[in-house]
Amino acid sequence: MAKGQKTLLTVIVILVVVVLIPFLYVKSTYNTLVRMDEQVKAAWAQVENQLQRRYDLIPNYVETVKGYAKHEKEVFIKVTQARSKVAGATSIPEKIKANNELSAALSRLLVVVERYPELKANQNFIRLQDELAGTENRIAVERRRFNEAVRAYNTKIRSFPTNIIASMFGFKPATFFQVPKEKQETPKVKFD
Repeated sequence: MAKGQKTLLTVIVILVVVVLIPFLYVKSTYNTLVRMDEQVKAAWAQVENQLQRRYDLIPNYVETVKGYAKHEKEVFIKVTQARSKVAGATSIPEKIKANNELSAALSRLLVVVERYPELKANQNFIRLQDELAGTENRIAVERRRFNEAVRAYNTKIRSFPTNIIASMFGFKPATFFQVPKEKQETPKVKFD
């Protein structure tokens, strides 16, 4: 092989390496970001499944309580309004906000329930209460899984040098599903 051909071959190999390695890195990183974004979406779908279950339980729950607590109209209106907001929410941040409002309205409804001991003895109410409690637990589990997926994804897109590739391809941080402040506080128990 002539010296000129050897030099040309060396230049070609160097160019291929210089182009190929960054391309493979970008491709690999992009695919990782897509996979992580899909994991966030899948985790959110599981949260939505549980939120829908709760959404479907609420009308029966409210109707059962209404039968015993007819004069608690304001609480029922708040629950109905919050439920409507959930139905109208389209983006993940809107859905999170609407579901937090629904959780707050349900908390107020539970306070009403405490005032009616005969309601707490109703078998239909007990069944609905158990279903709602189980659903709330499943929501908490799925919210935790969703937030873990969001944390991993957000950490990845903010880490160097992945942040450069994430920015190039328009990957944006995902929103956490935060628990409302009032739900984070431990309830105060009084022994009188």
